[in-house]
Amino acid sequence: MVWVRSEYAGELAVLSTWLSAFIPWNVMLSSVAGGSVLFVRFPFVQVRYAYGVPFAEGTVILDPLSAISFQAGNSIAVAYQAWAVGAGVFALALVFSVVYYLAEERVEALPVDPVRVVGALLGVTGVVLAAATFLLFTRGFPGVPIPLGVVFFLLFGGVLLTIDRTD
Repeated sequence: MVWVRSEYAGELAVLSTWLSAFIPWNVMLSSVAGGSVLFVRFPFVQVRYAYGVPFAEGTVILDPLSAISFQAGNSIAVAYQAWAVGAGVFALALVFSVVYYLAEERVEALPVDPVRVVGALLGVTGVVLAAATFLLFTRGFPGVPIPLGVVFFLLFGGVLLTIDRTD
């Protein structure tokens, strides 16, 4: 079964990487003392919204490094560290995809297949963020994390790694 034709593999690699930047890898509704908090975690930012508080006051946006320092000393800090690693791997994929888009002929001339590089980076990102989701679930933080974007990272990575690149 062919998922995508070989001549469109590069476009799919770039597009799936860019799309992944806008899909939250993790969504979680947590009940804490005094109310509920919604966490929406994208590859590079976490949006935290506390229900029952005016939107501007109840919304906090953190990058992975700020979130790590905010959780320092807590049992879930390791989950945020895993997120930072996943964000770093994804940053490599994103930068590579931009270079691939801007200089396709030169990148295609490299000794490695750029579609496989992007696929591997997205797959590794998915595995690391799946581990972060598992750590969030098992470290005593209230709520069930839903690994929405993790599924897409793994799916995109798998599709890109299995594309038949023979012409």
